[in-house]
Amino acid sequence: MSIQSNLNTIKATLPEHVTLVAVSKTKPVSDLMQAYEAGQRIFGENKIQEMTEKWEQMPKDIQWHMIGHVQSNKVKFMAPYVTLIHGVDSLKLLQEINKQALKNNRVIDCLLQVYIAEEESKFGLDENELNELLTSVEFKNLKNIRILGLMGMATFTENQNQIKKEFTHLKSIFDSIQKQQIVDLKTISMGMSGDYQLAITCGSTMVRIGSSIFGGR
Repeated sequence: MSIQSNLNTIKATLPEHVTLVAVSKTKPVSDLMQAYEAGQRIFGENKIQEMTEKWEQMPKDIQWHMIGHVQSNKVKFMAPYVTLIHGVDSLKLLQEINKQALKNNRVIDCLLQVYIAEEESKFGLDENELNELLTSVEFKNLKNIRILGLMGMATFTENQNQIKKEFTHLKSIFDSIQKQQIVDLKTISMGMSGDYQLAITCGSTMVRIGSSIFGGR
């Protein structure tokens, strides 16, 4: 199957309100261009250096999403162009993004990563840390970032009930923040190649799909 037909097959299954991020990490520009020519404009990368190299080479109407864990000292390299940073998991990181956005005269959109999995290796804020961050004075002083929503990664397991429980948990945190009117959230980014359809039924509005489009790594 070609990248183009993979992409069309997946797009045909997505409801209109769900945004597709084509996860293009480790893939060559030629593969990304096939997806671009098929109409895809949102690409997700997990390494800032690789994303920057692709940004330099590719058309400028592409939206670049940083989906990997972000180190504060690398933020400056993507600040001129990044569209959305998915994995923001600390106030310190938000402050650095705000600082670099200000230098570039931009407001950078971010998603706060919430820890929902039962694995030790995943990054993210727990529910209490999330509420503390959103209600803090320091957060309210950040004028060059905008929190669009939340992101979460389910446990890597075959157990669909567990994955569903974790996705539903993230949706309930999202709803609770909305109800309290702490910030106006629009996006829930959850679901990847193996579980995106389940994620959508649990309320996801943004899915990150790589191997089902570009093939395995």
